[in-house]
Amino acid sequence: MKRRLYFLLPDPAHARAVVADLTASGIRYNAMHVVAKPGLELDDLPIASSSQLSDTGGRLETVLWDGNLVLFFIALLALAGLFLLQVNRIWLLIPGAVMLASFAAGLVFTARIPNVHLSEFTDAIHHGELLLMVDVPVRHVSYVESLVHRHHPEAVAGGVGWHLDILHV
Repeated sequence: MKRRLYFLLPDPAHARAVVADLTASGIRYNAMHVVAKPGLELDDLPIASSSQLSDTGGRLETVLWDGNLVLFFIALLALAGLFLLQVNRIWLLIPGAVMLASFAAGLVFTARIPNVHLSEFTDAIHHGELLLMVDVPVRHVSYVESLVHRHHPEAVAGGVGWHLDILHV
């Protein structure tokens, strides 16, 4: 899993400069994606694909989170049903273990996997700013952030999310 860094930039000229600096520092051109309102001149910038614009990662996160909640409550109902039926107490361990695993998965998900959604940048994009998304391995996050902030103080950090190459999100 990689991290996706989000930077808001005031105009295409600044975005070109940031992309050039990141490319010169070893970040692949196809690991960068620009989102802008229609009508802006983005000729030599890496345009975000339709799957990146549709925030597939956000939808996947919602599905996984909702599925985890459903699993937890099904296990809770099973636990209550087994308790009311007064079955052997050993059978109560199964839904209890499922509930514990579901809780632990939710805890890890919220505490360890950061995510930023494109909807957080809608207003800035409509006002003419550009969103640059950069996909990097976890070990390069601080390097890329410091590089952008050092050379481009006009860039506003928008957060860090996760990215899966295999799903193209």
